[in-house]
Amino acid sequence: MVVLVTGGNGQLGQSLQAIAGKHPDIRFYFAPSDEADITDKEKLSAVFNNVKPDFCINAAAYTAVDKAESEPDKAELINVAGAKNLAEVCRDYNVTLIHISTDFVFDGQKKTPYTEDDQAAPQGVYGQTKRRGEEAIDSIWNKRFIIRTSWLYSEFAQNFMKTMLRLAKERDLLNVVNDQLGTPTYAVDLAEALVQIIKSGSHQYGIYHYSNEGTASWYDFAKKIFEINGVTIHLNPILTGQFPTPAKRPAYSVLDKAKIKRTFGITVRNWEDALRSVPKCP
Repeated sequence: MVVLVTGGNGQLGQSLQAIAGKHPDIRFYFAPSDEADITDKEKLSAVFNNVKPDFCINAAAYTAVDKAESEPDKAELINVAGAKNLAEVCRDYNVTLIHISTDFVFDGQKKTPYTEDDQAAPQGVYGQTKRRGEEAIDSIWNKRFIIRTSWLYSEFAQNFMKTMLRLAKERDLLNVVNDQLGTPTYAVDLAEALVQIIKSGSHQYGIYHYSNEGTASWYDFAKKIFEINGVTIHLNPILTGQFPTPAKRPAYSVLDKAKIKRTFGITVRNWEDALRSVPKCP
């Protein structure tokens, strides 16, 4: 089985690379964004023609949440037009698409975990473009799994965990928001879940939610990062209003995983257990 990964050098792409050796029955092809440019349909088609994949995992996306507010055209190009191109090429080559989306498609007003049937109401450019990307894929190709996830981190690329550990070397005190609730998700756990979906052979296409289990604020997440890594620092919990950002973030974006667990038999770890398993960053 051949699996093409677009955005192969990003955080999720590197996480898939890290586990690829455990799955010798799958031949992964990791395409960096300059090779499999999802905004260039002709270039994308050439990659598909060369690789001849059975599945495509789309890990390519514009993910700079705040920057998207000042670069809406760029976010639109990658997250909407790119998703549309990919769906059309997957349809042309009869390839099953696994597209990664986000908790930012929700407005964060709920107090209980979001299910796949809850109404999407993104508040910022990033979430809006990701939602339109989902809709574009849905309208073009039926052999697709759309996986919404949240708060991705890992030992790879840039992410909240690595930023916290870097800042702790530079400062004695850090202010971290304590009134936004969600679930940190280890990208390697997500990668394993995607492989399990592929190996299941299931045709239960549609939207699914995946994150680690449990609920945390960014403050809780930072505190646990420092605790596990043996870092001593003064951590100060603050309100969102004390740390204004260009993009509005969901106050609550915990995802309900019942559907993905039921459909594919996926076991989901608690976020703290997942965090403890991450190789220590230098």
